[in-house]
Amino acid sequence: MTSPESFSEQEQQFLKEFQQSLDLNHFERLILSQYQGKLEGLQKITFRLVELQNQVKLSGLYHYQTQDVTKNYTLEEAVLHITSLLHDCKQANLLIASHELQLKKNKKKVMLTRTKRKDIISKDTPLISHDREKQRYVAQDRLFLKYLGITDEKAQIIPSMARKWKQINKFIEIFSGAFEQITTQDKVRIVDFGSGKGYLTFALYDYLQEQKQKLPLITGVELRPNLVSFCQEIAQKSGFEHLDFFEGDVRTYHPEHLDVMIALHACDVATDFAIHTGIRLNASMIMCAPCCHKELRPQLESPEVLQPMLQFGIHAGQQAEMLTDTIRALLLKAYGYDTKVFEFISLEHTSKNKMILATKRKNFKQPDQSVLEQIRALKEMYGIRKHSLELLLNDQWDQQDIGCKC
Repeated sequence: MTSPESFSEQEQQFLKEFQQSLDLNHFERLILSQYQGKLEGLQKITFRLVELQNQVKLSGLYHYQTQDVTKNYTLEEAVLHITSLLHDCKQANLLIASHELQLKKNKKKVMLTRTKRKDIISKDTPLISHDREKQRYVAQDRLFLKYLGITDEKAQIIPSMARKWKQINKFIEIFSGAFEQITTQDKVRIVDFGSGKGYLTFALYDYLQEQKQKLPLITGVELRPNLVSFCQEIAQKSGFEHLDFFEGDVRTYHPEHLDVMIALHACDVATDFAIHTGIRLNASMIMCAPCCHKELRPQLESPEVLQPMLQFGIHAGQQAEMLTDTIRALLLKAYGYDTKVFEFISLEHTSKNKMILATKRKNFKQPDQSVLEQIRALKEMYGIRKHSLELLLNDQWDQQDIGCKC
């Protein structure tokens, strides 16, 4: 085994930065080439991170003249093995989140060069499993994650927060895909209704500022004053100058401008109020995860052919939920939005995992009457007399309680 002390200053610096890239989750790829060791026929080795049985490992693809061989190592094993291999390779290229480090050796000298990468898609480390690539949209070493209790002092995910970490990245992944479809200025104005402890709100601010080079103007709206104070303090400690929190809800916070409207776990018709706010302010993107569907259930009159199925309470509840969100999605379509309804990772404190995602079409002029006719037919079929979002859009809402606060 080659000792690091026997290496040149440049080689030791290269190994040091390789170790740091693993520790800070910035590592992307390592290529060792021009091999001149004892392994016959070996030309180069490419190392990537993989996830095997819920454990992160470094996978080495050994390129021989006649075949490729894959070997997987724990991170500790990999560091020792790569230290040994580096001695027998004339060139090494380390790709990190923001730059590439190249080590080249000849008989006379060792050269270490650093270049800024031009092919960056994300600052985060892709983690590759056997069957698919996993993209991290939030860098694990970000300070706000520590303040929120997701990572420890060494920027490692606290085991009990692993599920929340997964939710954060999934949410930003969904947002990122939709964000590419909309046109925004350098400033992005966002309201997050029901921001809670701010996990997703902070991650969204960080993503837009660090990876998209946008100025995020984000307000988290939350009823619980202790969480508002908590999040405001963390925003200040994190240096997020344009992130603030408002004590209230969709009834009491009335933004004047909006690019993105978010409402996750908005109870009952609070979802309708939030969607209406987005449509009214011509938001480019609307994201909501509805829950507590109560408005349509008492109104539901089962069509005769469906009565045998809907006589069971659980089925009737599921039908009311599906009908509620179908009308919401159709109204978004009618008012100029390309709309998707799909499953999302379960949010904390709820098993609800449906998301409605809508992006504004550029050529919208007036409501689509054919889609409104589809809504009318559905309401007639099920005996629905009232749907809050429809009433709000038609300026027919009578002031009343907008639902539970669960």
